[in-house]
Amino acid sequence: QREFTQKKTFTSWINSILAKHTPPYVVSDLYTDIQQGHLLLDLLEVLSGQHLPREKGFNTFQCRSNIENALTFLKSRSLKLINIHVADIIEGKPSIVLGLIWTIIFHFHIEELARTLACTYSQPSPDCSAAVDSSPKASRPAKKSAKIKERWKMSATKALLLWAKEQCSLHGSVSVTDFKSSWRSGLAFLAIIQTLRPGLVDLEKARARSNKENLKEAFRIAELELNIPRLLEPEDVDIVNPDEKSIMTYVAQFLQYSKNLPESEEDMQEKIREAVGWLAAQEKLLAKLLVETESETYYQKYKEMMSFMETFNQEKIPFLPVLSSKRGEAELSEGQQQMREEWDKRFNPLVFLLKINEWKAKLDQMLPSPLDSIEAWLQEVERLQAEDLPDLQDPFKAMPVFREIIVIFKGLMDCFDSHLDTLQSFKNEDEKNMPLVVPEKLEEMKRRLFSNIHSTNPSTFLEYHYGLCSAIANEVKLKLNIWDVKYGAKESVESLLENW
Repeated sequence: QREFTQKKTFTSWINSILAKHTPPYVVSDLYTDIQQGHLLLDLLEVLSGQHLPREKGFNTFQCRSNIENALTFLKSRSLKLINIHVADIIEGKPSIVLGLIWTIIFHFHIEELARTLACTYSQPSPDCSAAVDSSPKASRPAKKSAKIKERWKMSATKALLLWAKEQCSLHGSVSVTDFKSSWRSGLAFLAIIQTLRPGLVDLEKARARSNKENLKEAFRIAELELNIPRLLEPEDVDIVNPDEKSIMTYVAQFLQYSKNLPESEEDMQEKIREAVGWLAAQEKLLAKLLVETESETYYQKYKEMMSFMETFNQEKIPFLPVLSSKRGEAELSEGQQQMREEWDKRFNPLVFLLKINEWKAKLDQMLPSPLDSIEAWLQEVERLQAEDLPDLQDPFKAMPVFREIIVIFKGLMDCFDSHLDTLQSFKNEDEKNMPLVVPEKLEEMKRRLFSNIHSTNPSTFLEYHYGLCSAIANEVKLKLNIWDVKYGAKESVESLLENW
């Protein structure tokens, strides 16, 4: 029952997300559709707003490559994928597929939404802890950071529960203590709807109705009036032990709705003022840090950069709605337009991010030998991989371009083994037995060497040989058509073809 409910809920949630994809995508069978990898990549692209590398075809190699790309992206966001392997997804194993989708829902949907509530409810989120001391010198060790992230993962669930409790507490005896039996009567859903949109629900009448009637009414109103997709059915909730993950997924959509409610002009202006002030402070901090670390070792510079970026990424989360606002001028009131002009005049976050990237690029160039040459080599290979491959609609035109790419690739890959040996045998200490490079940078370089290069390089060669075969096949067809008309006899055509 639990597996059936999760499959149905997760499929509906995915379809609500992929409705925003271009073109829209509809999942019919989760276990089957996920096997090609395109579904995963489409979902992650919509959720992250990033363009992810993919193979366009549907053969076994291309499907495996696409799933690997999706899992690599999730790991790059520090998500733990325990016992989730490519082979299990290709086979469509229910427990593995559901586990993967839940990880995505929790990280991109529930955790991101609950993060905005964390400071309000005094949870140990990175946002609150980072606000205590934002100086690079005060950064916590990696192990402590990992523990805080683990605590935050638990508190994301708690923050969502506290939000639900708060909405329901406005309506008398509606009690919420968990994401299971508390929702069985349907009153909690109706109470949240009444808080978000007063007048849509009559709670007094609801107390006299059956569980199924209340659940049916709540899901209907949420879908029609709040435009919240119907992820659950009454029979999924009105049972002794309803599925916690499915209910959390659905409740999080009400929190999303509350975040999208229009804000007053005063609230908007205050948020913009706070964001401008914070960004200006970050710019000063970065400028000061660049001066202070000028004469320090590469190791110390990189540690300071990691510390700054960790704090920056944690503290920016409450400001993301303002920083990423895409509302056009026509949607803003006169007061908000004035604030937007002030925002653009005083600070451009893109320029600031560019400064951070320039700082990182300079640090990469300062790596101690021979790591500096390996970093340059990695960047060149990654640049080449990021370029679009030639269009195979005209194979003969595409072949020279493919050959040129492969010659460059082969030249670069001749260095692969030596760079790998150098990286693995690199002695990370100076004459005073102090580390030359932070371990995280070495691990990052190794990861890029294996995942980004070693695993994706063959795709170019396969595309090339596919194109070459297509070109030869097209030429053979062309010759056969000409010779068949001109000579007619089967034997003469075979002879001409063999000679050619």
